[in-house]
Amino acid sequence: MYSNNKFNHPFYQLMELKDQELKNELTSWSRLELIEWLSWNDRNGVYNDEDSLREFDNILKKDQAIEIITRQINEGRPVES
Repeated sequence: MYSNNKFNHPFYQLMELKDQELKNELTSWSRLELIEWLSWNDRNGVYNDEDSLREFDNILKKDQAIEIITRQINEGRPVES
């Protein structure tokens, strides 16, 4: 189990990766792992297959999930000057 420090959890650690390192890590994840991260990060989102089929009549593809995760992580970062 993870330590009491929530930031040791892999989902938080993913947010520290940038650019190619982030892309490489996400590419190594399964589609279901990506959906799990998206559901964890955005509880109001529609990511799992059952909900996605009901709402959009399709399922989230792996490349789409990677794109959404990358966008969500980058949007949460402070702007560097």
